Amino acid sequence: MKSPSPIPTAPGALPLLGHVVPLLRDPLRFLTRLPECGDVVRVRIGPVPVIVVCDLALTRHVLLHDQTFDKGGLVIERVREFLGNGLATCPYSEHRQQRRLLQPAFLPTRIPGYTKAVTARSAEMTNSWQDGQVLNVLATMQELMARVTADTLFSATLPSAVLNQCLDDLNTIFKGLTLRLLVPPPLDRLPTPGNRRYHQAGARLRRTLSRVITDYRSAGTDYGDLLSALLAAGGTGTAGHVLTDAEIIDQIMTFFFGGLETTGATLAWALYLLGHHPDVEARLHAEADAILDGRPATHADLPHLELTDRIITEALRLWPPGLCFTRTCTADTRLGPYPIPAGSTLAYSAYLLHRRGDLYPDPERFDPDRWVPGNPSLPRRDAFAAFGGGARRCIGDRLGIAEAVLVLATIAARWRLEPLPGTRFRPTFGGNTLTVGGLRMSAVARKTADDPGPADTDRKDPLGHGELPRA
Repeated sequence: MKSPSPIPTAPGALPLLGHVVPLLRDPLRFLTRLPECGDVVRVRIGPVPVIVVCDLALTRHVLLHDQTFDKGGLVIERVREFLGNGLATCPYSEHRQQRRLLQPAFLPTRIPGYTKAVTARSAEMTNSWQDGQVLNVLATMQELMARVTADTLFSATLPSAVLNQCLDDLNTIFKGLTLRLLVPPPLDRLPTPGNRRYHQAGARLRRTLSRVITDYRSAGTDYGDLLSALLAAGGTGTAGHVLTDAEIIDQIMTFFFGGLETTGATLAWALYLLGHHPDVEARLHAEADAILDGRPATHADLPHLELTDRIITEALRLWPPGLCFTRTCTADTRLGPYPIPAGSTLAYSAYLLHRRGDLYPDPERFDPDRWVPGNPSLPRRDAFAAFGGGARRCIGDRLGIAEAVLVLATIAARWRLEPLPGTRFRPTFGGNTLTVGGLRMSAVARKTADDPGPADTDRKDPLGHGELPRA
């Protein structure tokens, strides 16, 4: 008779449902309390057991040994439904080849060209704001990054109607994914209106992208954008392989997800945090004034926007876009003292790691200066897991941070975003992404040095507690 696993099980599981109820009620609290049970903890999503890795060293082991701990499991399978078999979701057997094919698209020499779209779209956005205008921050940042990503992918501009349809389809897919992550088979295949919208949007988006690729091939021009780079890689036959149109579409879907959903969410969190930490916001404005003097930020400004960069990094630490990710164990192995049978589903969470006090002193505090080089308490490099790790670390991590820094600096050069009094919201989830749905802030035109306006030192907690939130 098979002996029971020594891996402890998280409390609160219900028959049939497992831990779905506490995950739906308060997933962040559920996750951050798992280390109290041990370094490795078993949870159940319905009938499906998932082994959650809570320890940094063991998480690094999983990330570095991606042949044994391959991409798979509930989260990856769901994300794979709409991303396809792109770089972020493909199995180990295909990953090295895909990475080699795509790496030329992310060479440092190409990044300045991509960031031109960030500068142009950020200037367009900030020029359109009116003093006192109330912004839906998440929607505004996601729309901006969707258009930046579209410009970066297709500099041969898409017609406005086509781009808007793509953005609508992406939003439908992200909304549908949220529920599907917690709905076990076969319920996910029921012909509900939500499931039909989800599948129709995915099919329509892929048809649109197929037409765009056909047009690019017919033109035969390198526009200096990501799609041109993908088509060039597909024509080289690198490692004996040529990217098909279907494979290129999978990569485009992956890049759209990274730009719209993750970078957009990071910017919204950064603006939320700054809105409740006026001391940091004032320093950000001083940096923007000294470097930009009211103009939009460009790629050449990046080395000088040091505080802006640290603010983005700290926002990523406190609110990493991906709540958790899953892997599938391909062979019998061990994690620490625990045997892990082949076929097991494992999960790790950057959010969980980033809130551990043994890795980050005072982890709930928003402190961009913890990232100052030379700081005695500078966090360990491997403790920052917002972009994954090992060979599967996000290929576009540098581009994503550069984009976020340029947008935030461009906003700071001309505007302050103030929380609305009495606004209440809670972290929400778009798919597997932590977002600030419902966050509204007022755009206030910056005062000059001669007319600084009244100091704002009494901003209220939108959760209603009357004090500034620590994170």
